[in-house]
Amino acid sequence: MNYILKYVQEHVEVYDQNGEFVFSADNQQEALAELNSLAA
Repeated sequence: MNYILKYVQEHVEVYDQNGEFVFSADNQQEALAELNSLAA
């Protein structure tokens, strides 16, 4: 599945390919780590 990372003020919001909100993270590294754990 494809995800979109949007930078909003001081955090990152992650959306799926349909534009639905999935989760937020403090930074890009944290968001990517969470996405990797979802894929496992």
